[in-house]
Amino acid sequence: MLGLAALKDWPSLRWWFAVAMAVLSALAIGLPTDVIPNPVFGRQGTPVEPWAVPVLAITAVLSGLLAATYFRPVSDASIASDDLDGPGRFGGLGSLLSFFAVGCPICNKLVVIALGTSGALTWFAPVQPYLGVVALGLLLWALRVRLRGEVACTIATA
Repeated sequence: MLGLAALKDWPSLRWWFAVAMAVLSALAIGLPTDVIPNPVFGRQGTPVEPWAVPVLAITAVLSGLLAATYFRPVSDASIASDDLDGPGRFGGLGSLLSFFAVGCPICNKLVVIALGTSGALTWFAPVQPYLGVVALGLLLWALRVRLRGEVACTIATA
């Protein structure tokens, strides 16, 4: 399955960390892309697509849970911390793809430099929903691997 059995053993502090990271992820992606309306960033005449809000919300939840798999309480300081492993890299790539997926196609300087404004609207905008699906898939896969590792590699405490 997904490895969701590991979630039932999480202490409340780890859950609070997951919530904080989910909010931080939503703000980090949603504010600059203007999916979360704000006075600093704009979308230059392109509206937020209806699918962008659910992609942002699911990205935030999955990113928060994934970040919480790296959370170690102070009492576990003797356990070596995880380096950015394969699942972590895929989770980071998923978050980055989500940013590109929900963002304004003509507001993204990299896309406009590569394709021009008309190319961004003609070629990049239709691909964005698929980027969102790939992004969520990468985040889900990374979370699944991390949670399965928690169940398979539990360490007995003295």
